[in-house]
Amino acid sequence: MVNKLFISDCEGPLSLNDNAFELSGHFIPQGEEFFTRVSQYDDFLVEEIKRKDYHAGDTLKLIAPFLKAYGATNQKIIDFSKENVSLLPGAGSTLQLVKSMLPSYIVSTSYQQYINALCQVTDFSYENTYSTTLDLEKINIQNEIESLKQFKEDIVNGADFKSMDEIFFKKLPSMESGKLIDAVITVGGEGKKLAVQDILKKNQTLDFMYVGDSITDVEPLRFARENDSLAVAFNGNEYAIREANIAVISPHSIVTSLLVDLYYKFSAEYVFQFVDAYAANPQRALANFRVSIPLLEEFETVFKNKDLPLLELISGDNQQDLIKMSREYRKKVRGEAIGGLG
Repeated sequence: MVNKLFISDCEGPLSLNDNAFELSGHFIPQGEEFFTRVSQYDDFLVEEIKRKDYHAGDTLKLIAPFLKAYGATNQKIIDFSKENVSLLPGAGSTLQLVKSMLPSYIVSTSYQQYINALCQVTDFSYENTYSTTLDLEKINIQNEIESLKQFKEDIVNGADFKSMDEIFFKKLPSMESGKLIDAVITVGGEGKKLAVQDILKKNQTLDFMYVGDSITDVEPLRFARENDSLAVAFNGNEYAIREANIAVISPHSIVTSLLVDLYYKFSAEYVFQFVDAYAANPQRALANFRVSIPLLEEFETVFKNKDLPLLELISGDNQQDLIKMSREYRKKVRGEAIGGLG
């Protein structure tokens, strides 16, 4: 029995979506700008203020009343999510491969409705996922719609940190909308780490591979790295690169498949050796390490006449260069707006 696990974030390593950003743009006028500003506020609370009991990804709590105020319902979110799943090239094949080798899980800050839709598209078991719970029918905020719309206008029109703090931590908590915010249980930051720990406990192992890309993956990536496991930043931003031990910059998930294949057959240490060799000479590493022939052939087909993906061990010497390259590449792959989010 192989006592190893594969655990991945969803948006970034597996899909190109930022479902909450897209929902905001679909339901809320100027919703993309609104979401971006709330996301930046969220990043500041986590990284600079370090507010107690506030975690990366809680943006999805804060925007819930606004989605409802502009007509979103549980069913409309399900329908929109099903119609707009956009997978990273190769992600479906990667999920099929990893679940044939190892107990595999998705741990995502995304709303559960989106994760359910993605599981249907990829034939991945929804029971093996952790995601943010959202029930817009739980609380009645009919009498607060106009106030919420005014708050949205204030945020879009440049409300500063103090004004946004007033909205989210003084005004909304005194309203029914505050109850809706409290009812949203996010899986981000510390929540993702707790999900990972729950998975490890169920499987009675500490040997795992975690793949993430953003600020919501800081804690699980750090936890993986500190436990001598594989902490992979896939097209990661600065938050993810700083906590991971492997950086992947790629337009295709075949790289994840290669890493899982070697990890399954050998060990985390063997994967580290492969990554180090690949960074020095990709073709020699692919030839000398025991990558499965079908995967090697697929890799060669995907990148025929194209630039090879970057794969490096992260160190103090190359961290800043990797942050710059990866941050720019994620914008290229996922678009400037989504790629620039924390």
